[in-house]
Amino acid sequence: MMKNVLVRLQEYRVQANGAEKDLVRYLLEKPEEASKLSIHVLAEKTYTSAATIIRLCKKLGFSGYKEFNSSLNYELALRSEARKDISTEISRDDGLKDIVDKVTYRSIQALEDTRKLVDLDELQNCVDIIEKAKTAGLFGIGSSLLAARDMYLKFLRLNKPCICNDDWHSQLVCARNLTKEDVAVIFSYSGLTREMLTCARVLKEQNVPIITVTRFAENDLTRLADCKLYVSAKELLVRTAATASRISQLNIIDILFTAYVKNNYERNIARLKSNVITKDII
Repeated sequence: MMKNVLVRLQEYRVQANGAEKDLVRYLLEKPEEASKLSIHVLAEKTYTSAATIIRLCKKLGFSGYKEFNSSLNYELALRSEARKDISTEISRDDGLKDIVDKVTYRSIQALEDTRKLVDLDELQNCVDIIEKAKTAGLFGIGSSLLAARDMYLKFLRLNKPCICNDDWHSQLVCARNLTKEDVAVIFSYSGLTREMLTCARVLKEQNVPIITVTRFAENDLTRLADCKLYVSAKELLVRTAATASRISQLNIIDILFTAYVKNNYERNIARLKSNVITKDII
């Protein structure tokens, strides 16, 4: 599967260091022009170096500039065929139809961009870790708690022992009681949520396998993770409401849940059927 370039650049932009900022800005503002340049010409135009460009490519998950440039050209070709001329920013003059169109388009774009960030090997690794674990501890606060709660309800139907507490103090107690035979799944779009970092450090000290669900970027939380799943939302780290990021998190849970079911299809389908609650039970 061809790796997405522009989504990764967009998500990485906020953490780019001094030498990378101009390079990332140029690639995002002029991707068509950049796609035609050799590594040395690109370095000259962005006042960087070939070594800086290669390091950035590797941070974004590419083997080098050749794979990066090839993926960029492929992505631009696809976008030119399916480009939509629509601004997703809500303005004072928007009518209800504008709001419906913009919010829907933004959600669709977040889902599509998240799909492009899925690493299939990493996804399978997450499935295997959860499969082997005795108990799954689920962590999140704010809108990320909604994602953790959704995962809890889904895996509960598969008879997978899960713990999901609503308050952070209880989550911290849970972290202290998990062992290396369990797994922790931590949701934090920014990867910088202080409470989640506290839980992650406790889990790390106890050798508990950690799966993180964050935006695509190296952050304090992913540095502690054994397995990483990424979501895209094009939201600022300081935001008034987590809209697209919540949609993306719920989508990645659906993907993880479905992959888990498929891993042991007959057993899991039987469990799902046995846990259907019908009206005649009430």
